[in-house]
Amino acid sequence: MRDNHELKREGDINFSPLRTEWMTQLSAVSIDRIEADERAYMRQSMSTPCLNSIVDAEGCYITDVNGRKYLDFHGNSIHQIGYKNPYVTEAVKKQLDELPFIPRRFTADIAVQAAEALINKTTSKDYKVLFTPSGSAAVGLALKIARKWTGKHKVISMWESFHGAGLDTIAVGGEYVFKKDMGPQMPGMLKAIPFNGYRNLLRSYSHEAVATFCLDYLEYMIQHEGEIGAILLEPIRATDTHIPPTSYFTRLRKICDEYGILLIFDEIPTALMRSGRFYVHQHFDIEPDILVLGKGLGGGVIPQAAVLTRTQYDCAADISLGHYTHEKPALGSAAICATIHYIDDLKLQEQCISRSEFVREKLEALWAKHDYIGDVRIAGLLISIELVKSRETKEKNEELAERVLYYCLEKGLSFKLAGGNCITWHPPLIVTEEQLTFAVNLLDEGLSRYS
Repeated sequence: MRDNHELKREGDINFSPLRTEWMTQLSAVSIDRIEADERAYMRQSMSTPCLNSIVDAEGCYITDVNGRKYLDFHGNSIHQIGYKNPYVTEAVKKQLDELPFIPRRFTADIAVQAAEALINKTTSKDYKVLFTPSGSAAVGLALKIARKWTGKHKVISMWESFHGAGLDTIAVGGEYVFKKDMGPQMPGMLKAIPFNGYRNLLRSYSHEAVATFCLDYLEYMIQHEGEIGAILLEPIRATDTHIPPTSYFTRLRKICDEYGILLIFDEIPTALMRSGRFYVHQHFDIEPDILVLGKGLGGGVIPQAAVLTRTQYDCAADISLGHYTHEKPALGSAAICATIHYIDDLKLQEQCISRSEFVREKLEALWAKHDYIGDVRIAGLLISIELVKSRETKEKNEELAERVLYYCLEKGLSFKLAGGNCITWHPPLIVTEEQLTFAVNLLDEGLSRYS
């Protein structure tokens, strides 16, 4: 008997009755492709069986083998500038012709340009860069930098967090589904209470009170555990969009400075303007000691991640800290530069803010209409709609969320479920008001039909 509770944190469930029902309505072509996938790939939670087989991804849409288009508000959080973006595809093609690979121990102009472009987007411009092939590897590298600088191996991260699927990163992650059956993990990995302004142990709606409680507990941990080298967290939680107040980060920065702890921000799914700022932490008037990036960094084309570290922590000249084959990635660097140019040239910050205000107004109207919407949380185009059985009890309405998911998929909208009951949208920055209206109307229809 599977324990669904442990599996409903990070995404939707692939073996529920509603998933089975979804599979029965797929075409023979789709079923054939999915069965071929299962024969070739190891099965894993949240990935198997696949929803469908696709043949194209362009702009805000994916297209399945039957020619059916889905407006994709999931995208694994990699499509900030849309799929098949011409800036990126042309830059990568050009780079393939000019210099497809930079052997380790050598450098090239494109690799330096990519690093400088990321540094120039920081507030202080006081960072150095290392590139890695994946976000999980980048988090692992950030932890190594913290150990090297502080001489301490203990790390505080947050329950309910996700920082990658590697054996090191599941140790700092807070989701059981990634640790199940994995046995002993890295020692010294401690968990604190994450900020949650809606569903918290205080049962409070005061974000300031919740922030104070969380940081009081965090500081208590530091004082009684001792020898903490780093604190790792997502400044805005990606999967269910929890947004602490600025005061939380002001005090968090002060705590880290007082105790000699490095502050690591994981912005892998949320950076690159999706929150309305290029880097999420820029909303809160502080900077981390180490910043981890990934996903959309490669423009939706190249798997690419990066670690930005304050210059003063450039401390590893005597060890091979991140000795990766692709540590100076030619294609990834071209994709990074093209992605940043596209965001700047098309003024996507202004567009993100405008679209955010547009969808906020529409979702707040839905909140007023549907009592089963417990909370709506929005930061730029990071959007979560939490469904409950009662606003008074806040009991999660997981069945309704899943029914709405499959209703919307049937009508041509794809998105993520988080925590079992949160509908989470990460639309591309290029999304139009018409596309957002389509999504909101489908959500309205689904809620009306099943609630």
